[in-house]
Amino acid sequence: MSEERFGEFVLVRRHEQGHVAELALDRPKAMNAVSTEMARSVAAACAALGDDRDVRVVVLTSTHERAFCVGADLKERNSLSDAELVRQRPVARGAYTGVLELPVPTVAAVHGFALGGGFELALSCDVIVADRTAVVGLPEVSVGVIPGGGGTQLLPRRVGAARAAELIFTARRVEAAEARGLGLVDFLVDEGRDREEALALASRIAGNSPVGLRAAKRALRVGHGLDLRAGLEVEDAAWRSVAFSGDRAEGVAAFNEKRKPEWPGE
Repeated sequence: MSEERFGEFVLVRRHEQGHVAELALDRPKAMNAVSTEMARSVAAACAALGDDRDVRVVVLTSTHERAFCVGADLKERNSLSDAELVRQRPVARGAYTGVLELPVPTVAAVHGFALGGGFELALSCDVIVADRTAVVGLPEVSVGVIPGGGGTQLLPRRVGAARAAELIFTARRVEAAEARGLGLVDFLVDEGRDREEALALASRIAGNSPVGLRAAKRALRVGHGLDLRAGLEVEDAAWRSVAFSGDRAEGVAAFNEKRKPEWPGE
C-alpha cells in the first residue's frame, strides 16, 4: 500500500495494485471540519484520482475515531467577511463537486458524525456504507443557511422530495438504524467495520472492467432524471463507447476461456 498527501488534511492510500484509492479525511483535531485549505486539498486529490487510469474505485474514509466529518468549519466561517465568504464559496464547492464528478465508482465509509457538509460528501458518493455509530443529517437551516454542498439536490434523489424536505426543514440528526431504513445509507455494518466493508466492496467492484465501470457510471449519472427515451439514448452512447474496446474483447474472451480477465483498460 502506498500513501500520498494532498496538503495537511487529506491522505490518499492505494490498495489492490493501485486500482482502489482511499481518500482519507485527516483533520482529527477538528473532527474533519471542512476548512478552506481542506476543501482545496479534497478537490486536488479528486482531480488527480480522476485523471489516473489505474484507479477503478475511490473509497472516502475518515481517520477520526468518532466522526466521518462534521461539516463546514464554522469557526473559520465566523471569521470571514462577506467579501471573503464570496471568494471562499467556489473553493468550498470544489470539494463537493470534486467527489461528485469522479468518473469512477465511489464508496463512502461512514462512522460517527456525518453532518452538514460531511453528509454531503457522503451523498456525493455512489454507495454509502455506515457502521452502527453513524449519525447523519443536514442541520444547516438551524444556523441560518441551507445545505450548499449538493444536499438539496442529492438527498431527494435518494429518499424522495417529501422525506428530503422533512429532514432538511427540521435539521434533525438521524441515527444509523433509522438512516438505513430511510435509505440515507445503503449498508449498515457492525461498529468499527465501515472502512473494512467499504474497501471490500471496492475490491469487488475493482475486479471489473475499468472501461465498463466508467461508462456505466457516466450512463447512470447523466441519464438520471431524464425521461426514459432520452435516458436510453444516454445509455446507448455509453454502450457504443465500450462495445469496441479492448476491455470488451478481453471480457468476452476470458468468459469463453473460463479464466479471469486481464483488463487492458482501454
